[in-house]
Amino acid sequence: MLLHGLGATGEVWRDVVEDWSGSWLVPDLPGHGRSPAIDRYSFGSLAAAVADEIPREPVTIVGHSLGGVVGLTLASGWFGVEVTTCVGVGIKVRWTDEELQKAAALAAKPGKVFATEEEAVGRASKMAGVPLRHGVSEVDGGWTPSLDMRAFGVGLPDMAGLIMAAQAHVVLAAGENDPMSPQEHLRELVPEPVVFPGAGHNVHVESPSSLRTVLAQPAT
Repeated sequence: MLLHGLGATGEVWRDVVEDWSGSWLVPDLPGHGRSPAIDRYSFGSLAAAVADEIPREPVTIVGHSLGGVVGLTLASGWFGVEVTTCVGVGIKVRWTDEELQKAAALAAKPGKVFATEEEAVGRASKMAGVPLRHGVSEVDGGWTPSLDMRAFGVGLPDMAGLIMAAQAHVVLAAGENDPMSPQEHLRELVPEPVVFPGAGHNVHVESPSSLRTVLAQPAT
């Protein structure tokens, strides 16, 4: 299962999927893309919604940023999913009060409506940090990003607690130049985070073949 980050959609994994054989499940998280909004956004509520889509068989989860935290939440086993390996890519593990306040302020804002689809696509892509084509919807008066802005209020992840609770082999990874997930932060949680040389925050878009490294790691 491949889980995208905040503001993105499952389409950001297209080059990763093309590079691998086998069965893949690539959903849009609730409130993103083609998935409906939910009443309240938390890591638990997102995990519960995703769990309903997972067949009851062992699964490997690769999640980017927010998707990585959702993957770790699923790896706890609390949602009836058997996760064998959970790879969190580019997870932001440290948040300042100012950053959390900014996220809460964004969560309180209504989505913007644009006159053209292209303008809405541009806004959706900017919020996601990657190019999107399927992250907008047509509404009265024009076009708007499909992202439910309330998702910005998901809050601060308890990374240490999630890793401790995980019933899966956990891998944390990030691009060498990822400002949101520096290696020294990840080393406080796992002894040997995986580094993708030359990559930034969106490794799965910048260098999709790099993910072979983490998927090839055996579970322990």
